Amino acid sequence: MAHEMQTAVSSPVTDHVHFQTVEGEIREPEHIPHHKENFVTKYIFSQDHKTIGKQFLFTGMFWAFVGGLLSLIFRLQLGYPGQSFPILETLFGKWAAGGIITPEFYYKLVTMHGTLLVFFVLTAGLSGTFANLLIPLQCGARDMASPFLNMLSYWFFFAASVVMLISFFIPDGAADGGWTFYPPLNGLREASIGSRAGADYWLIGMALFIISSLLGGLNYITTVLNLRTKGMSMNRLPLTVWALLITAILGLISFPVLLGAAILVLFDRNLGTSFFLDEIFIGGRHLDQMGGNAILYQHLFWFLGHPEVYIIILPAFGLVSEIIANNARKPIFGYRAMVLSMLAIAILAFVVWAHHMFVTGLNPFVASVFVFLTLLVAVPSAVKVFNWLATLWQGNIRFTPAMLFAIGFVSLFISGGLTGIFLGNSALDIPLHDTYFVVAHFHIVMGVSAFFGMVAGVYHWFPKMFGRYMNHTLGYVHFWITLVGAYLVFWPMHYMGLIGLPRRVWSLDAYQNFSMYGDMNRFMTDAAMLVFFAQILFILNFVYSIFWGRKVTVKNPWQSNSLEWTTEIVPGHGNWKGPIPTVYRWPYDYSKNGDDFIPQTEPYRPGEEKLHH
Repeated sequence: MAHEMQTAVSSPVTDHVHFQTVEGEIREPEHIPHHKENFVTKYIFSQDHKTIGKQFLFTGMFWAFVGGLLSLIFRLQLGYPGQSFPILETLFGKWAAGGIITPEFYYKLVTMHGTLLVFFVLTAGLSGTFANLLIPLQCGARDMASPFLNMLSYWFFFAASVVMLISFFIPDGAADGGWTFYPPLNGLREASIGSRAGADYWLIGMALFIISSLLGGLNYITTVLNLRTKGMSMNRLPLTVWALLITAILGLISFPVLLGAAILVLFDRNLGTSFFLDEIFIGGRHLDQMGGNAILYQHLFWFLGHPEVYIIILPAFGLVSEIIANNARKPIFGYRAMVLSMLAIAILAFVVWAHHMFVTGLNPFVASVFVFLTLLVAVPSAVKVFNWLATLWQGNIRFTPAMLFAIGFVSLFISGGLTGIFLGNSALDIPLHDTYFVVAHFHIVMGVSAFFGMVAGVYHWFPKMFGRYMNHTLGYVHFWITLVGAYLVFWPMHYMGLIGLPRRVWSLDAYQNFSMYGDMNRFMTDAAMLVFFAQILFILNFVYSIFWGRKVTVKNPWQSNSLEWTTEIVPGHGNWKGPIPTVYRWPYDYSKNGDDFIPQTEPYRPGEEKLHH
């Protein structure tokens, strides 16, 4: 006589107990047991994905403040060249002797600003925060596939942060060879002051950061593919999860290339190898290193560097899509087109890297291939923009701070993306490449727009993270100052670049033809100060709201459909107290059949149309 046997199965992934029948059906007990935790295991060496997400967020916000402050300091030099600011000598000692920013100090500021904002804020801070917070909650999982590796991912990032921070305080200071770290300048200790110990710290810090990204990416992919709840098919995933999954795949493929390049540069610097060095003379002395090629490093760097652009912007795509649909009270327009466009962008990201290298003497025929592939990226990008605008069209829009930042993201992505068409053409890129035009394009389309997506996500999911609301009035002030200020800082740079104003130049005094832009540089510096003040306002709002903000009293304050809003207001260990909910529908059933919103956990009614099919 066949009978059903039940065996207790302890999951190494979640430390929860399941009861599994011989037919393979998994049933969970009503009560999820968990071990007692102390302060250290709960808040410091935590294996809870929600706490780890907060750790990434706090660390990313710290680096955002530092990176923004660095940009403000070097903008003082651009806006007020040669003037003395005594407070700088107080803060930085010999690097700002007499309160004057020296060329060496200026290039340290620019290098570390780019490194911190691109990698430590817009990569680790953005993906690390929202992948950890949202993937298990929106997929219907108790935690990440490997909570231990998840913890290691954050602590490798923290170690990388410590190494980068230490580099500011060593005798020769931090690296000063640019955030792209091109050799031979960065491949030789003798090249500059910043090419000494500071450059080694930079390379070690980046190696630790890449290990963190790889550990996190493996976890995110495994969790999405293997730990979705019952009914959560791939075409029922929120676009946030799709974006974070594709981002993790991009990082897993491309980051090891930069890790290899960083290790090879360390070898050239310390072991006498010649991977990127050849025929180098310093002070009339011919170095022994021969046979390498500095252009090889550029190939390795940009093979990561261009996917990195989408590693930064794709999570923002997902966050903005979710926020726009939720606050427009409409189904997202073209769900499958949105997914396919992200997949297309991910594929094209790997075949366009040499458009960063048009000025290296690239064969014109090869350049034409990369021009075609680069301009092709505009097609899936335009699909996404059209779908966002179509979702907004005739929507019953709620202008929350998160929604304003999401709409601001769309504005910045359109205006910044259009200038990319100029730079994608090699004939135009060659004269524009080393000008302020590239600075403007890069900051608007990737830096500021991705920052807007990240901040929109913080405002929207803050109630889920802390059980309180951020102050909306301060949120509106933060938005308008940041949006207007960002355009005031970066839009004039396009016109300055079109007349050839060179970037990466400490002082324009040597260029008589560009002296007319002194007033414009002062104006942009003043606008940058205003934007930085708005970010301090955001940080104060963030910290105040954690402890004293208005409490959330309902599970689903935004009336959203996705699974994270079915948990307790602030979910505890295991996310759901009872069984994980079953999913029956996609996450964008808004304003359907007379209902304002229909959660994913509500079964289809007889004869109800499945909108996304």
